Amino acid sequence: MDTTSDKTVLLSYLRVRRRDLLAKLDGLSDYDVRRPLTPSGTNLLGLVKHVASCELDYFGVVFDRPTRSLPWMADDAEPESDMWVTEHESRESVVELHHYSARVSDATIEELPLDATGRVPWWPADRATVTLQQILVHMCVETARHAGHADILRELLDGALGNGAGDPNIAGRTAENWAAHRERIEKAAATFR
Repeated sequence: MDTTSDKTVLLSYLRVRRRDLLAKLDGLSDYDVRRPLTPSGTNLLGLVKHVASCELDYFGVVFDRPTRSLPWMADDAEPESDMWVTEHESRESVVELHHYSARVSDATIEELPLDATGRVPWWPADRATVTLQQILVHMCVETARHAGHADILRELLDGALGNGAGDPNIAGRTAENWAAHRERIEKAAATFR
């Protein structure tokens, strides 16, 4: 595959975002990856489950490719059941689903041309016919969005920022420097009370 082709570039971005999202689970307890950290219940393992499930639907169902049937994605499933993990679902099974969905998705992306058409049955009829390129861009954005959510959740859990030590996008501040920085931001915001 040509490393400068649009398909290769998009697939490489999707793979990096997948790794970023999955890495947010590293070093955390089973409780911490499952616990709801927002009023709507957003949690790290649920984000991984959701993204993996979406990938299977978009690169499997939409392009009539082999995939798994996921009970939480069925028409009669409880709302948001793809966004959290029950006590009967293991962390390992969600991580395995993530890897499986990546393999299925990558096979679809590698085997079909960007202009291959598919149909998204859950989208409005006037937009349901799509190309592989549209879905690849859609899933890059979807995965990056949820990886950003995971960044924030991980910071709330244990203060970990970005992609770990040495991330060039994160200032090398001490805990005291971060506290002072936050206080400066709070002071600026407070002038608008």
